[in-house]
Amino acid sequence: MRLDKYLQVTGLIKRRALANEACKLGLVKVNGTTAKATREVAADDIIDISLARRDISIKVLQLVAGNSLKKTVRHEYFTILKDIEKTAVDDFWQSNPDE
Repeated sequence: MRLDKYLQVTGLIKRRALANEACKLGLVKVNGTTAKATREVAADDIIDISLARRDISIKVLQLVAGNSLKKTVRHEYFTILKDIEKTAVDDFWQSNPDE
């Protein structure tokens, strides 16, 4: 199964076009290597996704047979290894505390 399709079907990224764009921008890595959207995903692959507000690392448990999954069974297809929420800079214009 293609990487962009896997990300969309499992709900990690909402739309396939967004998954494709994330791959083009180099935000998705498979087994530590920047991956294209057309890359084939296999069981036991590690996928790292760096989004605007979070970094996610998952391990693929199994591939999806169809074009959709119920939300209640999505967790059976991957394991979350790391899920770090990024925080925005509190105040960009805040003065330097060392001054």
